[in-house]
Amino acid sequence: MAEAVRQLDAQGDVVAYVEGVARAAREASRLLARATSAQKNAALLAIAARLRAEADAILAANRADVEAATAAGLDAALIERLSLNPARVEAMAAGVAEVAALADPIGGITDLDFRPSGIQVGRMRVPLGVVGIIYEARPNVTADAAALCLKSGNAAILRGGSEALRSNQIIATCVHAGLEAADLPAVGVQVLATRDRAAVGALLAQAGLVDVIVPRGGKGLIERVSREARMPVIKHLDGVCHVFLDDSADADKALAIVMNAKTQRYGTCNTVETLLATPSAATRLYPTILAALAAAGVELRGCERTRALHADVRPASEDDWYAEYLAPILAVRVVDDFEAALAHIARYGSQHTDAIVTEQFVNARRFLAEVDSSSVMVNASTRFADGFEYGLGAEIGISTDKFHARGPVGLEGLTSQKWIVLGDGHIRA
Repeated sequence: MAEAVRQLDAQGDVVAYVEGVARAAREASRLLARATSAQKNAALLAIAARLRAEADAILAANRADVEAATAAGLDAALIERLSLNPARVEAMAAGVAEVAALADPIGGITDLDFRPSGIQVGRMRVPLGVVGIIYEARPNVTADAAALCLKSGNAAILRGGSEALRSNQIIATCVHAGLEAADLPAVGVQVLATRDRAAVGALLAQAGLVDVIVPRGGKGLIERVSREARMPVIKHLDGVCHVFLDDSADADKALAIVMNAKTQRYGTCNTVETLLATPSAATRLYPTILAALAAAGVELRGCERTRALHADVRPASEDDWYAEYLAPILAVRVVDDFEAALAHIARYGSQHTDAIVTEQFVNARRFLAEVDSSSVMVNASTRFADGFEYGLGAEIGISTDKFHARGPVGLEGLTSQKWIVLGDGHIRA
């Protein structure tokens, strides 16, 4: 594996290499599109078994990646995401096996109806074709993405971060073994075997061979992919998520939801970054909630009305309302009323996930209808914005676009629909 990477780097023709990978994926996609559910499930279970069998080799490769990343001075958060342990390898294998248990979306026919002419018209769910996925640090994404693309009948080209190359390549050998065990082409899932940054640009240029790109990583990566890709992109840029407490918000619900939405995990895109409340709700609820957040180590940045309600609140700047902190920091604001809360979310939000805490049915319905985000919640933590929690089994990422997929993107989000027509010698008059 390492020798192949060195040879590729020495040749320097990364563009030709990536184009060759894309052509192989295009050919494989035709075979995967017609694979049976039994074949795909057999491959997934074989991949899970191989991941478990090769756990020691995976951990050894990962240790080498972590040592190199540490020596290069990469930040601790990235190294944490890069690092594997026996529990994480087992979770990776279990996740692949769980995808096998999901319903196969491919070939499903819906909306079949007779037309006055006598023909039947409906729609059939089909794969997208070749999915390119560009991601950073997390080796588990290699297995997750391979499993989701395989189950949805797509070929996959995976470009992980250079810091995880050894880990990703050994995981790729497990995926290939599982595909071959089910008589499916190993090139149906390919992990780019180069550290050369030019590979990303080359992959983004493969229009006609790659059907869609999914970037998973920091804002800089996603902005670059969005700017350079010659094919559709499934993505979200920011996770500026809000929780709004209206006049009727229940104190216990509000405290539990805000604490969970902020402190369960800090570095996720569905973590709340801004807390809003009406004046009466803030007077009634903020002292307790802000004290609990401060006790949990969360830095609070607020407007003047918020600062008057709690001593440990720093002044918020305009930039704070736009911020995705991904850290124990929370922006807090008192808004004049329900309308002002909607206006704040519309101006500063990222259309990811927003929640209201309310006991008023009318306010709940208005919030659901008028907040234009990919996930909108009533009396629930924003941390539920997740493919597993939504019953998708797993997700390839979260999209804040309005086409083609929105919100958590699972198996169905990796498919499209085509029109089908059934006749019996019918001709148009």
